[in-house]
Amino acid sequence: MPTSRTHGLREALEEGVKLFADPFDKLLSAVEKKRQALLGPEISRLTYTLAADLAAHVQGALEDWRLHGKVRRLWARDASLWTGTDEASWLGWLDITDYQLAHLEHLRDVAQEVQEAGFSHALLLGMGGSSLGPEVLKMTFGTVPGFPELHVLDSTDPAQVKAFEGKVDLARTLCMVSSKSGTTLEPNIFQQYFFERLTQTVGAAGRHFIAITDPDSQMQQVAAEHGFRRTFFGWPSIGGRYSMLSDFGMVPAAIMGLDVRRFLAHVEYMVHSCAASVPPADNAGVVLGTIMGVLAQHGRDKVTIITSPGIWDFGAWLEQLLAESTGKEGKGLMPISQEPLGPPEVYGHDRLFVYTRLDNAADPVQDAAVAALEAAGQPVVRIAMADPYQLGAEMFRWEIATAVAGALLGVNPFDQPDVEASKVATSKLTSAYEKSGALPSEAPILEADGIKLFTDDHNTTALARAAGGAPTLAAYLRAHLQRLGAGDYFCISAYIEMNDTHQKSLQAIRQAVRDAKNVATCLGYGPRFLHSTGQAYKGGPNRGVFLHITCDDATDVPVPGHQYTFGVVKAAQARGDFEILVQRDRRALRVHLGAPVAAGLATLQQAIIQALA
Repeated sequence: MPTSRTHGLREALEEGVKLFADPFDKLLSAVEKKRQALLGPEISRLTYTLAADLAAHVQGALEDWRLHGKVRRLWARDASLWTGTDEASWLGWLDITDYQLAHLEHLRDVAQEVQEAGFSHALLLGMGGSSLGPEVLKMTFGTVPGFPELHVLDSTDPAQVKAFEGKVDLARTLCMVSSKSGTTLEPNIFQQYFFERLTQTVGAAGRHFIAITDPDSQMQQVAAEHGFRRTFFGWPSIGGRYSMLSDFGMVPAAIMGLDVRRFLAHVEYMVHSCAASVPPADNAGVVLGTIMGVLAQHGRDKVTIITSPGIWDFGAWLEQLLAESTGKEGKGLMPISQEPLGPPEVYGHDRLFVYTRLDNAADPVQDAAVAALEAAGQPVVRIAMADPYQLGAEMFRWEIATAVAGALLGVNPFDQPDVEASKVATSKLTSAYEKSGALPSEAPILEADGIKLFTDDHNTTALARAAGGAPTLAAYLRAHLQRLGAGDYFCISAYIEMNDTHQKSLQAIRQAVRDAKNVATCLGYGPRFLHSTGQAYKGGPNRGVFLHITCDDATDVPVPGHQYTFGVVKAAQARGDFEILVQRDRRALRVHLGAPVAAGLATLQQAIIQALA
């Protein structure tokens, strides 16, 4: 029959390609292994332990990539590797390292200029891809002697805004406004606020600002109008979460005093280890991406990130990359970052553990916990880093891995449709406030112990039924947590100030839920998570049980030129986020705390412990 003939011809052609490719790939593999052996510690080592059936599926997928030349197709920007839409337009990050190494002068120049100007602090104002990478550098490398101390503001919480203002000497502070599109709400209002404050402090504020943005953006126009010291440009072909190695990450790195040549040289080694010529089974990024994609297809979609204490904040950057890239169309990887490590019995069968270990500063407790997970049969990937300066290399590895996982899942890893939906919902609310001076009224479904509960009609009915008519905070929280099942995850989205006191309470809550329900747990602070994990919460698999936390702000901060304040913006973002969640039929409950927030969190924590008992 014609169908059989066509199928037979295809098999013959594929076999011919295989016969030709095998010796070539073996030669490339030998060359690559020799190159890596010569480089030694320049390439972080990746090893993994999988059950036999999962290992077989991973090897099968790697062989498919080899047989069909998919690594070469990735580097050739073949959109059909994913969904065949606009993916080819978003792969500029593949080439950015070569460009940066060939054009280091602008990074050296700005670092020297900032030093000579006498700035003691550098305050980066951004969100998502513009802020998370520089934050990792700050948390990893600290303050470099002789260079400004870097701070990263990515919250509209008014207490957070004032806290960061209090950390810097405004008269000696350089503000970096970082926004790819130039239209993102948060960087724009940060710029307006700090420009006014610096005008009040030093008069001519423009020399205290630089912009990092795409060419011809609205932010470029603002920079020109206000006389900013400098403007640096990203590449339009690089999306925000893939932009760390462009000027969005490298300008802050240079200003804070990092050796950017050394940083990028490590990246270059990784680029070559992920190159089109490297067979999939030896390819540093393809192996990781294949493991993640294949295990997600077999129910292990909770990528649990474990990092050595010296690089503890790396997970915040990985969260955005994985969640925003893959969490869509009901599919995706759910990153679990900074969840306290527990014994094997508290974990379900939906996890993949990835342990990035800093060899010269490892934590023996982590080592023992990971070894116990392996012994219990959990899938574990180990990445051994020799030096924190290899973080950039790991970022590139994970970018390749995320693109590969997206191909295996059949999604476009370069768009973020549900992030845009939340932005639209927020914009409607802030616009309404500008006209009326108030946000729409809302009525709680329960008010008890100084806490108010809010949700939509569908969730209200389900919770009231499960609470059995008991109008108590613990009863409603018990009803909400009882909705968690095998393969689900529990998510805390906290629209409160991100500080040590709040973090301790929220971490205790997530660990209590994890241990009682044996489910993965997430913790994100609003609005920053809206630009990262928020995409997966709304567009990924409907496996989340969400607890939103909002609060009364003890003090508020005005936004120059607007009716609304930072507190109003934060409230609108929380409401807009929740609105999209319930539109997507998510199991969601909002807890509104009074002031002071710490007391409200203590009440909430006690009620959750009671609900879990």
